[in-house]
Amino acid sequence: MYIALEGIDGSGKTTQVERLVSFFQKQGREVVKTREPRKGVGLIGKLIQEILHGEAKMSPVAFQYLFTADRQMHHQELILPALAEGKVVISDRCFWSAIPYGLLDKNEGIENDSIQQKLVAQSILSFYHEFTVPDKTFYLKVSLDTAIERITKGDGANEIYEDRAKLKRAIDGYQWLLKEFKEEFTVIDANKDVDEVSEEIMKQIKN
Repeated sequence: MYIALEGIDGSGKTTQVERLVSFFQKQGREVVKTREPRKGVGLIGKLIQEILHGEAKMSPVAFQYLFTADRQMHHQELILPALAEGKVVISDRCFWSAIPYGLLDKNEGIENDSIQQKLVAQSILSFYHEFTVPDKTFYLKVSLDTAIERITKGDGANEIYEDRAKLKRAIDGYQWLLKEFKEEFTVIDANKDVDEVSEEIMKQIKN
């Protein structure tokens, strides 16, 4: 089983990933916890981490190709072998992130839903036709204000996508995804208390 959690920074993905891992482990399942991008893992992961933290620079287009290379290696080295062995793979984000963050990097809005914007989104998505689609993808829907509040309270290093304007555009990108690929996502209200969010996710998994 391959499960992914999507959403903007501050939506609570990391917490819910940990809870899902615990849930399956208590059932006696072997679980692989992972994330995309693999910040700090290997040569590409270390470069991605430096760029996200503003310690290195790269053109937006080149950065998206870097994400693509990392995801390709991630699938071949970890995800596909784990699934072949019958393990549960739980990922903090997957290839769906290419749309909201790819559009953001390409400085393309999605608000007007124009033909050009659709073409840009589809061109980004075309990178990932070879990747395995998760069996279940949860989108943790959170308000911009709540996300900002959670990020501000966090103690991690700020990343280049963690400002109000960019988060708003990432939300718009996810909204486009939910409309165009609605069968692929289960939307969870992540503004709720963390326990309520966990309960709803577990309910969906059990169903």
